[in-house]
Amino acid sequence: AGSLMTTKLSQPQSTLAKSLTSTSTNAPYFKTLESTEIPPYVTNCPSNGLCSRLPPDCMTCNTNYSCIYGKTATFDCKVKPHVHCVDENNHEQENFTINMTCQFCWQLATSDYVCTNSTNCMTVSCPRQRYNATCTVRDHIHCLGNRVFPKMLYCNWTGGYKWSTALALSITLGGFGADRFYLGQWREGLGKLFSFGGLGIWTLIDVLLIGVGYVGPADGSLYI
Repeated sequence: AGSLMTTKLSQPQSTLAKSLTSTSTNAPYFKTLESTEIPPYVTNCPSNGLCSRLPPDCMTCNTNYSCIYGKTATFDCKVKPHVHCVDENNHEQENFTINMTCQFCWQLATSDYVCTNSTNCMTVSCPRQRYNATCTVRDHIHCLGNRVFPKMLYCNWTGGYKWSTALALSITLGGFGADRFYLGQWREGLGKLFSFGGLGIWTLIDVLLIGVGYVGPADGSLYI
């Protein structure tokens, strides 16, 4: 009986010992995986390049609250984890300084950021319509604040209609409504066709309206 009890008790102890051993062995393994995981921003960071030329997503900088708007200021920066860069002497460094203009990202010139486009608004309207766009600063541009920001922009998309073609059709075949048909305005085109261009009056008016850009494509887009 004594040996039987010893056997029964030894089984749970051995199982417990295995579970403890397994847990203590696996815990460092999971921590190693977490520590070696490479962040997604690293793919946009050139390796062993100049620190001062890294994209903004590869570094963190301290805000210089004493900078004057529109003037060049110096900012203290540090590379993010897993990013490797060097100084001008080809020595690896983590802390460095960059020079950039003191201004927020939404105050940049339009050529320094890219915005979403909308094809649901009318470009030919009075007053000219605006739409809500989401803008993103280009990778090589440094600025203060959020690099993705909303902005109200004028409708500026195009459906591929040429102003020169519309004007040429209006002058030559405007009496048959060819200009209105080209612009996608079928009802006006049929009206001109069956009225012989409004006996010439409608044709003359359309030449003037298309010439100054008042009459545009039916889809509301801009000429190219």
